[in-house]
Amino acid sequence: MTTIYFVRHAHSSYTPDELKRPLSPAGLSDAEQVTKILQNEPINVAISSPYKRAVQTIAGISEHFNIPIREEVELRERLLSAYPLEDFEIAVRTVWEDPSFSWPGGESNKEAQRRGVNCLLHLLEQYEGKSIVIGTHGNIMALIMQHFDPKYDFAFWQSLSMPDIYKLVFSQHTLLSVERLWEVKNNEVSLAWSLRT
Repeated sequence: MTTIYFVRHAHSSYTPDELKRPLSPAGLSDAEQVTKILQNEPINVAISSPYKRAVQTIAGISEHFNIPIREEVELRERLLSAYPLEDFEIAVRTVWEDPSFSWPGGESNKEAQRRGVNCLLHLLEQYEGKSIVIGTHGNIMALIMQHFDPKYDFAFWQSLSMPDIYKLVFSQHTLLSVERLWEVKNNEVSLAWSLRT
């Protein structure tokens, strides 16, 4: 079995530079919670989108397990448009309703999903039998998961928190199970922390 821990990045401070946008103070605090949640999991490999906010969200896990973070450009967030869009949520809803549609200069769901899934399949082959944490983004994560199960749709994307953690177990290329760790485990960590202090 190969285990994937998808970690959607924590809250970031807005800058026009998509690649170098950092986590906000709240995001950095939540990234510490991500580390606490995953520190007892048997993680062997750390992979991330090259975007700074994704790398920062799993940096604590990398340090805890003393493993380097390998950046995978194909796990970057989907490019919705090369130009500003008037209403972000309507723009996202539109591409989910028509997987072949793309805004000017942007990626369709099909295009973004294809690159994300191809990358994941390659990782499943390369690290078969390992446990892999992946720092990534909401749209591309949902699109990859949808490839294996259509229930991961626009409504699923809307339900994601920032950060969020999903544990996926695979047998080769077959998805066996999905478990959300962020909400339940974060509450457990917070309770245990409050009881100690």
